[in-house]
Amino acid sequence: STRWKRNVLAHTYSSNFERIGILGSDTTGHTGCVNALSWAHDGNLLLSGGDDTTVRIWRMKSSGSQELFPFTCQSVIETGHTANIFNAHMLPYSTRIATVAGDHEVRVFDATTAVSISGDGSETRHNASTCKARILRCHTRRTKRIVTEESPDLFLTVAEDGTVRQHDLRTLHSCRSGCPAPLVKLASDLSTLSLSPLTPYQFVVAGESPYGFLFDRRHAGRFIEEEWGVPISDDSITCVRMFGRPQRSPGERRGYEHVTGSRMSSTNGHEVLHAYSSDAVYLYSTRDDAEVVSAASEPGILTPNAKFERKINRASPPSSRDWVADPGDFLPGGFTADEDEEEEGEGGGDDNDVLMPDGHDNVPVVLPRRRFTGHCNIETIKDVNFLGPTDEFVVSGSDDGNWFMWHKSTGALCGIYHGDDSVVNVIESHPYLPLVAVSGIDTTVKLFAPVQYKSKASRMRNAETILSRNVRSASTQRVNLYDLFMQYQMAMRRPGQGDNDED
Repeated sequence: STRWKRNVLAHTYSSNFERIGILGSDTTGHTGCVNALSWAHDGNLLLSGGDDTTVRIWRMKSSGSQELFPFTCQSVIETGHTANIFNAHMLPYSTRIATVAGDHEVRVFDATTAVSISGDGSETRHNASTCKARILRCHTRRTKRIVTEESPDLFLTVAEDGTVRQHDLRTLHSCRSGCPAPLVKLASDLSTLSLSPLTPYQFVVAGESPYGFLFDRRHAGRFIEEEWGVPISDDSITCVRMFGRPQRSPGERRGYEHVTGSRMSSTNGHEVLHAYSSDAVYLYSTRDDAEVVSAASEPGILTPNAKFERKINRASPPSSRDWVADPGDFLPGGFTADEDEEEEGEGGGDDNDVLMPDGHDNVPVVLPRRRFTGHCNIETIKDVNFLGPTDEFVVSGSDDGNWFMWHKSTGALCGIYHGDDSVVNVIESHPYLPLVAVSGIDTTVKLFAPVQYKSKASRMRNAETILSRNVRSASTQRVNLYDLFMQYQMAMRRPGQGDNDED
């Protein structure tokens, strides 16, 4: 039965993972960082894309190979993007591939020939012309993520221009004469987007803000002012929930909070993960109670979820009873009164260290159910993901080249695996096999699977050293970021400086 299969698969995920394959090498494969991974055609294909502006289509070989999960690169699409590819997905029930990149463009390719099996099994190359690329220039800044829906024609994209746009390939429009109004338009840069197939009317966006924002398309209003050519404000946007934290991490500076990755559960439709730069991974639920929090609230206290029945003070980290993990082991750590005083001495802290809504004072704030720590998320933009047949685990990459795995129900760290010589950014699980694809700064993609023997890739035996090193890295980076910020401020005050800023 399906339930029996899920139980068996769940049991395998409790085993150690081992690196069982590498896609690409120093002479083959990608020639730059691999930023995008996604499974397609029921897991028979793996798409990868990155800084070399190509999309590679990896196909699982036929049975008979001696490898555990054998993959080979079947096709390469030279997309024509002029900047790094950040995301690539095959649209459901089709052979269309959509990509987004730093050149602001959304490109859609007809990959029918690229995904067809060649007779000799050799790698074939295609370009934007042969794949009949359709180019959408609706966004005005770097475009970061794609979310597909149960349709070969509809998908969503998010960009640093603060917009979420829905694209419908059944209708044509000219970007020069005017694009359809966005679903969402925020004042802050956005970089991550997620929805669950179980609740497709809801989606979560986040970026350069202390909060993630939940939107419900059933409550979405039209931008009437913009349709008439009148500039609009955030007041016209329908945000039904915000996801926040009790307080910022000591490694963060006010105004520089950033959610690097977001993911909604595909098995229950209500759980949400957020990965914060210079902080931890947090688990939320759209079903949790929330209350409106505004600057008029009691100073220093953020009203929590009623479910936890607690008050969180800026001078005290949450108790271990609330968070399961020991607050003393948090990365970079919970606030203490001494650390708060140090923040104020450096000019970075004040009574607003408890996070307050910014521009959405009347939107209810949901606080996290759990916090997952141990990794280091500072240097690059890291995604976050669920793992397991019923999303029993949480995974994220780290600056130290490892990827981390936690039990969702307890927050306990259950795996550290070496995945990259530099930084791990992306972790994507196969739709039904116990197989995980990992990528980052390296030019290769690593494949991991659970094994019954001792894993060479596991770093759990050195967990204490790794966790301590990541805490020190976060502390050092905190000082460096502050120094860089002060240098930037001084440069902007000099006459003639700061006139040539690049996007």
